Amino acid sequence: MKIIRRLIAFLIVLAAPLFLFSSAQTSKKAGEGTHYFAYVGTYTTKTNSKGIYSFHFDTVTGKLSELGVAAETPDPSWVAVHPSGKYLYAANEAGKASSVSAFAVEAKRGKLTLLNQVPSLGEDPCYLSFDKTGKYLFVANYTSGTIVVFPILADGRLGEHTAMVKDQGALGPNKERQEGPHAHWIGVTPGNLFAFVADLGLDEIMIYRFDASKGSLVPHEPAFAALDPGAGPRHIAIHPSGRFVYVLNELKSTVTVFSVAAQRKNQPYLVRRQLVPALPKDFSGRNDAAEIAVHPDGKYVYASNRGHESIAVFAVDEVMGTLTPVADVPTGGKEPRHFAIDPSGKFLLAENQFSNNIVVLKVDPATGGLTPTGQVVEVPSPVDIAFLQED
Repeated sequence: MKIIRRLIAFLIVLAAPLFLFSSAQTSKKAGEGTHYFAYVGTYTTKTNSKGIYSFHFDTVTGKLSELGVAAETPDPSWVAVHPSGKYLYAANEAGKASSVSAFAVEAKRGKLTLLNQVPSLGEDPCYLSFDKTGKYLFVANYTSGTIVVFPILADGRLGEHTAMVKDQGALGPNKERQEGPHAHWIGVTPGNLFAFVADLGLDEIMIYRFDASKGSLVPHEPAFAALDPGAGPRHIAIHPSGRFVYVLNELKSTVTVFSVAAQRKNQPYLVRRQLVPALPKDFSGRNDAAEIAVHPDGKYVYASNRGHESIAVFAVDEVMGTLTPVADVPTGGKEPRHFAIDPSGKFLLAENQFSNNIVVLKVDPATGGLTPTGQVVEVPSPVDIAFLQED
């Protein structure tokens, strides 16, 4: 009987994401063609950048060709293309004067036209994402520790916010970086029922219930999943199956692996499964982990290291979701603040903020390993890439 009960409990854990994360939607723009616009967000303060740059990207050859400045806008540190492909949104990271800009995309040339700009209702927005209906934009304001939901109007403009919440909890032990709550990432679960927030200041993954009919956020119960003290969770990647959640910890340069269970029906509960270093054992220098992503096929996880200047590659156990280190690959530049896997899954583009370049690496589908293609393009202070399929 004990064996049967354990088996039933195991099957419940496996099945939990089926109802927790149901009704997942995928943008029709993703992975269907070979030619894409690649929009690059940058920092303009104390650099010669003018704003958002656009490139043509060929998923067959991996070639990245510059098209020019798509829009002049101050410090667009995060850019996100709407699932419809008609609009692009940028977080203008400017302290107390921070804002979020909405742009219309010109289909043929990829040029951006400003629709409207609204205050971010917090300091230093650093991450944007959409709900699964495409009707709402989520904003994570780092310095103020606030998260905000803006409705996206029929013409792509941003409307009056429907939710604004400040993360609450005990602060982490790092006095310099964890002096207050710092929301660094926000994203909804595939079923559009919940929003996860990585708060670097609190060492917690906050869990909010999301109501798509109102655009509201309400703290869930349990309200968070805890990380190690001083870990500093920065970004999250959710496995395509919805069964596993990977948290990149900036301050400790580690990855925490969670599986998704159900406390009660339609209520997620994150169960910690593993903690793995994102750095080689023999490295002892300064490092700040930055970005994490799951390959579209779900077999590999990638994480970037600023200091070690590398991409850590992990293989995913398809049953448990745990990670096995595969390689540490140099990014060919300094301070890889962000990287993006192209929609075809064939290439990884590493943005080296301090060396002002983007390096294209080819993904080995058999091992997950990365090999430089020789493609290196210059762009001032690159910090984010978003893809849009060309017409």
